[in-house]
Parts: sequence; C-alpha cells; structure tokens
Amino acid sequence: MNVLLENLDLYGSAFLETIRLFVIAAIGSLVLGTLLAAMRVSPVPVLRWFGAAYVNIFRNTPATLVLFFFAFAYPRLEILDLSFFSRAATALILYTAAFVCEVVRSGINTVPVGQAEASRALGFTFSLTLSQIILPQAIRSVVPPLSSVEIALLKNTTIASGFSVFQAGGIYQTLNEQGYSTFIGLLWVALGFLILVTPLVLLQRRLEKRWSVAR
Repeated sequence: MNVLLENLDLYGSAFLETIRLFVIAAIGSLVLGTLLAAMRVSPVPVLRWFGAAYVNIFRNTPATLVLFFFAFAYPRLEILDLSFFSRAATALILYTAAFVCEVVRSGINTVPVGQAEASRALGFTFSLTLSQIILPQAIRSVVPPLSSVEIALLKNTTIASGFSVFQAGGIYQTLNEQGYSTFIGLLWVALGFLILVTPLVLLQRRLEKRWSVAR
C-alpha cells in the first residue's frame, strides 16, 4: 500500500494519460474502421480491394511492430513532425481500425439482403442505404464484439510506454529508478487496469443480454 500512497501523483497522471490515449484511439479507430467496412461492402471494386488489403496488412501485423514503425521509422520520412503521444495514438488507431472494420462488416452481413434491395428499389444511393438502413440495424450485432475490441485497445496502450509515452504501462520504470519494489508497483497497475476494464465488460454483458432477448 505504501508504494501506492507515496506515488499517488505518479499513478494518477499515468492513468489519466492512459485514459486520454485510449479515448482518442477508440474514437479514431471507430471512425476509420466504419469507413473501411463501408469500403469492403462497396459496389466499387477498387474500394473493396483497398479495404481488404488494409485489413489483411494490419490484422496480420503485431501491434508492437506498428508502434515501433511510428516511433522510429516515421520521423525519417519527414512528412509531419508529431509528438510521441500523437504517433502512439496514430499507430493504435490504424491498428485497431482493422479489427473494428471486420466487426462492423460482420454486423452488416447480419442484415437481410432484402433490406438493401428494397432501399435500392426506392432510389436510395449506396451511402444512404448504408447509413440510413443497414448500419442502424447492424448496431445491435456489432456493439458487444466492439466492446471486446476496445478492451483489447485499452490493454494495448501499455505498449506505448516503450516509446517514450508516459502512461500506466511505464510506471514501473519510474518506481524502479526510485528504489521501490517493481513487483508491488505492477500489482497496483494491474488493479488499475482491472478497474478501467470492468465497466466495459459490464456494459458488454448488459448489451448482449438486452439485445439477445430483443432478437
């Protein structure tokens, strides 16, 4: 307990940074993943090919490698000067969006084909059919698995500590430098993540229970 009480400021600032990184990456990956899912079901072959290629590349690449690229290789490209935090958020968004895309696409596939055919018969465009008819019906199917993706994203934020982004995953380094027990310090970090993940798990179970009955 002394490790926690004597380093409350350290734990507080680190977990706040973890939450900030998670929220930014979650919102960004949801937006990008939904756009990629729309590409994957698009009637335009080039968009379908791009969406499939993106998912295959990022889903088969370890998250550590993606973060490693943005931390050390990206600056050499000299495209845009970004902080370590921005590069970590970008890497997490690009990586997680591939998984969000597949979850959203699977939800789209649960909507009967007749719904799309009926909307096309009424003169709806592809974008209107997707946004007004398909996606609203697919939400019930995609929210529970999306919760699992976001929980994995929250855990993946710890990788950012290896790339100079100070958050919960990097607390042990500071404690180690100050002579505290790293093991005890990590136990408090694990408890902190348990507290952060529990609301997401409860939300996931509640939605699964509610919408499974509705179907």
